[in-house]
Amino acid sequence: MAVVVTRSVYSPAYRRLCEWLVSARLTQRLTQLEVARRLGKPQSFVSKYERGERRLDVVEVVEIAAALSADPCELLSELAQMAGPSSEREPVRDS
Repeated sequence: MAVVVTRSVYSPAYRRLCEWLVSARLTQRLTQLEVARRLGKPQSFVSKYERGERRLDVVEVVEIAAALSADPCELLSELAQMAGPSSEREPVRDS
């Protein structure tokens, strides 16, 4: 059985990741600037990942979750459930 890979920034799971990060920030009553300072990054870094314009790797997600005092395992568990088999996904083709 072939594994179908999506272009993650366009997937429902990636949109959920962005929503979760925004929600975690707002729960902590933090501004994007405050999160950026905790991460040692510019505010635009936070803005871009929250809008889905910048793709995050798993290490970055864990670091951001730590800066937000949030549990990344909760998010990853939810995303793993979303990653089940789906006929809506299209395979990524080599260019």
